[in-house]
Amino acid sequence: MNILITGTSSGLGFGFAKYYLENGNTVFGISRKINEGLDSNENFHFLSQDVTDFERLPQNIFSFLQEVKQLDLVILNAGMLSEIKDLKETQLNEIQKVMDVNVWANKLLIDALTDAVKEIKQIVAISSGASVSGSRGWNAYSLSKATLNMLINLYAKEFPDIHFCALAPGLIDTKMQDYIYGLPENEKFPTMKRLKSAKGTEQMPTPENAAGNISKKIERLKNYESGLFLDVRKM
Repeated sequence: MNILITGTSSGLGFGFAKYYLENGNTVFGISRKINEGLDSNENFHFLSQDVTDFERLPQNIFSFLQEVKQLDLVILNAGMLSEIKDLKETQLNEIQKVMDVNVWANKLLIDALTDAVKEIKQIVAISSGASVSGSRGWNAYSLSKATLNMLINLYAKEFPDIHFCALAPGLIDTKMQDYIYGLPENEKFPTMKRLKSAKGTEQMPTPENAAGNISKKIERLKNYESGLFLDVRKM
């Protein structure tokens, strides 16, 4: 398969890229920096791109994929976590920064990809349980992922030949979790305590292990209506 993945430099994006390459697929990776663990694979093609460089993103995508006629799977994985604090304390510019990465970059990517590539079979946007849980402290991150869910829902209606899904991947031991683990205890944010207790356990697998499990769920997504928000823990 031809698979495009954003955010391949680390975390789940790297895990996905490694998994799909090891299983004989061609992977087109997009991130600001390349992961040396992928660079030597002849089936890995890389575009160094800041997804919030909205002026250059569409043209760079077109140039990157000009020889590609079909993408079997697109995983919109690149994302960022907001500072854990109350929404009252969160400034609009902080929210905008998170929205740019988690939502508007994905809108531009979908627009550019559907213009550049003749056939796209499936687009999966990595969402979060925070998009529906309303956990205190997750402010801009929750807002951005909830908006991402609706973005995917709307695009599913515009592109009926592409299967869309916003997918919550469950707990994964990434740099986001490192940030949370390093925060001081705060009883205002009970979800933080739960995440800290899960770190280092089987409840929070490594990106490499999680990618293999999630990929099997991705294969089943087409059994569901296009445009839905789904959680791998409930599939």
